[in-house]
Amino acid sequence: MSEDLGTVDRAVLNAFQGGFPVTERPFEPAAAALSDHGIDIDADELLERVQRLDEAGVLTRFGALINAEEIGGTATLVATHAPEDSYDEHADLINAHPEVAHNYEREHPHLNMWFVLSVADEDRVEAVLAEIEAETGEATYNLPKQQEFHVGAKFPVEGPQTQAIDCSDLGPDVTPTGERSLTADELDLVLAIQDGLPVTATPYADVAAEIDADVDWVVETIKRFDAEDKVRRVGVIPNHYALGYSENGMTVWDVPDEVIDEVGPAIAEFDFVTHCYERPRHDGVWPYNFFAMTHGRSEAESEERIGQVRDRMAEYWDVTEDDWDTLFSTRILKKTGIRLDERARENAETA
Repeated sequence: MSEDLGTVDRAVLNAFQGGFPVTERPFEPAAAALSDHGIDIDADELLERVQRLDEAGVLTRFGALINAEEIGGTATLVATHAPEDSYDEHADLINAHPEVAHNYEREHPHLNMWFVLSVADEDRVEAVLAEIEAETGEATYNLPKQQEFHVGAKFPVEGPQTQAIDCSDLGPDVTPTGERSLTADELDLVLAIQDGLPVTATPYADVAAEIDADVDWVVETIKRFDAEDKVRRVGVIPNHYALGYSENGMTVWDVPDEVIDEVGPAIAEFDFVTHCYERPRHDGVWPYNFFAMTHGRSEAESEERIGQVRDRMAEYWDVTEDDWDTLFSTRILKKTGIRLDERARENAETA
């Protein structure tokens, strides 16, 4: 699908995978910013293009990308084994749990199924995993995030405006509160925008009408959420498969503990590393403590990028072939996104 994109569409995708204005009529300053960078476009045309990209499946959504962990609850990565002769049945059992947000088949001789568990109460993780183990007869290996070095899944396409335009400074001045809990009104807002904003000339006003709120309050709250990291970014959220990023490689590394605090920021500097975490090892089963997710548009590009990560790793310790692996995803088994309803509601109720 990416091959069918024209010059202006490519510019829009490259410019606004973050940093979209949080103002009552955001397409006007966004179009002006593109024009300042040599892309002649007005607000109406920009809106029409984003609408077409959304309808064509080039975008997964338009709007605010919520940072679920900052509104309460937790998400964790879990690995398990699924027997080849009952793989799909095993996946069905796991996917039936509403707490399972994502599930992927990955290339590994033993741990060939990887899923993300999202819960409102951290204590619930152990109980859900016990249920899954009882149903499947297979052990699960919980790999919670211990350090986050980078999360920023952005996917540039060939074309103009390869540097992002940041209009996030527009709009009202806000002051972060430091509160992780949500008020009842903030909960309503989170639930209204978790699947994206309406692709209209006045998206924030439309959300305000939906939840019976004042548009100025909606704009100020989303902008404050952005400053508080409750929102990771506001913009166009691309479907990376539609843009040709078909090679999804989870590289895993056994980084010596004494250098991991240096290695993490160094690997996070690569713009093609979309996620970068420290996670726990599991003795005798899983020797790796560092995860770096890479995406490529071809096998060759993916291998080249993984090689760059390896070379950077080698600057910090003597990397051997036994110290790392790449687990490519071969099938999406479930992808509903991290549902915020339960965790946000529980956090608001306890506020």
